Amino acid sequence: MHTREEQMKAFGRLLDVLDQLREKCPWDKKQTPESLRPNTIEETYELCDAISRADTHDMMKELGDVLMHVCFYARIGAEQGEFDIADVLNTETDKLIFRHPHIYHPSQVGAEYPKPLPYGETTEQREFSQVRTADQVLQNWEQIKLKEKDGNKTVLSGVPAALPSVIKAYRIQDKARNVGFDWEKKEDVWAKVREEMGELEAELAKTLPDNPSDEEKQSLRSLQENELGDFLFSVINAARLYKLNPDNALEKTNAKFIRRFNYIEQHSIRAGKPLTEMTLEEMDSLWNEAKQQENK
Repeated sequence: MHTREEQMKAFGRLLDVLDQLREKCPWDKKQTPESLRPNTIEETYELCDAISRADTHDMMKELGDVLMHVCFYARIGAEQGEFDIADVLNTETDKLIFRHPHIYHPSQVGAEYPKPLPYGETTEQREFSQVRTADQVLQNWEQIKLKEKDGNKTVLSGVPAALPSVIKAYRIQDKARNVGFDWEKKEDVWAKVREEMGELEAELAKTLPDNPSDEEKQSLRSLQENELGDFLFSVINAARLYKLNPDNALEKTNAKFIRRFNYIEQHSIRAGKPLTEMTLEEMDSLWNEAKQQENK
């Protein structure tokens, strides 16, 4: 591994290259935060994909792409006189110190951290410093964020609106848990799951009158979507209570389905028989073959 000096030198090299590209490359010159945003989202998903595949080489590459975007936004911020990369780094470091009083509280670290905390020591920080477990850290974190001068105004305001729905539902539930809004026993969640599934089934069983209007169709569809949403939310809640990540679980199932369906498609190509001409029984048989091969 590299020394801290080598790491800082490499970071400076990236900043130097970005400066040159911003000044000399026609494409880089014209970029704005708005134009970069879709690319940033794509790069983040590519990083997540590499993580899910446990591909450390791809993780390294994709982390570089994400880091480049962070530095690019900071460069644009500097051009506009708003902020630069030092502001980004210092703000993040101050935030981490402020949110970890159990580590950086002066009474605990003594001479190792003699200066006052960036936002000033408070009575609440002394209380928050007395933690022993990861769950306590998370619970304190939510309360501390509400006390930051630029922090969240409400518990759930810290959940980004642009998060994918499954991840957003998990984060909403987790934040509510950190302030005590949760099931007393995790087993109790299953009654709620069954209740929501029953309401969904009942809504799906409803039929429209003869020659329904567009308004009637839309109304029924909206009610069915609402019940489906409630059911999915309850399942995600159950996953959280059992310490399972629903997004990771669903992604694994997506990958499994792709593998097995590709097996069926490859067989159809070898047999010279299009999928559209295969019976459901034939495809189901091949699906089971794929399952058996995975279990070997």
